[in-house]
Amino acid sequence: MHQKLALFLPTFLYTSVGAFVTSSGVNTASFDRTFLSPRTTQLRSSATVDVDDDILKPKYEIEPLQTRIGHGFDIHRMAPIEEAGQPIVIGGVIVEHKDQKWTDAEGKYVEKGGIFETQLGVVAHSDGDVIYHSVVDAIFGALTLPDIGQVFQDNDPRWKGCDSSKFMEHAYEVMTGYGYKIGNIDVTLILERPKVANVKPAMKENIVQLLHTTPGRVNIKARTHERLDSVGELRSLSCHVVLTLERAEE
Repeated sequence: MHQKLALFLPTFLYTSVGAFVTSSGVNTASFDRTFLSPRTTQLRSSATVDVDDDILKPKYEIEPLQTRIGHGFDIHRMAPIEEAGQPIVIGGVIVEHKDQKWTDAEGKYVEKGGIFETQLGVVAHSDGDVIYHSVVDAIFGALTLPDIGQVFQDNDPRWKGCDSSKFMEHAYEVMTGYGYKIGNIDVTLILERPKVANVKPAMKENIVQLLHTTPGRVNIKARTHERLDSVGELRSLSCHVVLTLERAEE
């Protein structure tokens, strides 16, 4: 059975994350993303996500425990933006950056294993937002539901280039539908470059808004991979999320 589930996406006071032009002349204006401002709470019903509702309604009972714990993980490949076709989006924020020293493991642009300085993007079916995907996966996991890849399959054309805030809003509806709210969220973002310290507050605010929680319940940490493996070579980024869900007051 397929059921259209309306998602209530916030209408925010927009703060534009400006377009930039890559070293190869690729203008990313079409990738403009905004991050959320807490100064408005007006909501509008403007988007739907059509999913197989049965997959989120198991035959067994999801017992009404007072606290549930979930873990989520995601990893995506990074590549020159002209190859990726989209920028780096993390926690709903486009991460602007200078040209980075990306390791060309396959020799597409320079000698195999050489360094190619370029603007980077994320290779993914949707927008490749590793924080949002990990949070959604952790919520589903805490509720003993299938993983995000089963719910939003990466071969489904409906999710091609999809803004992952839609996945977050859907996870929120599922969570509240089972009688839970966010206890706390601890995010560990792992990427070598670009640096994200200056945009972590915007990422946090996005999560707070989308999951209707408070800043004291959401934490975002970021660390490098000490130049090790694909993450250290700027060929990928990953994220771990641990969260708790609490029974909502009836």
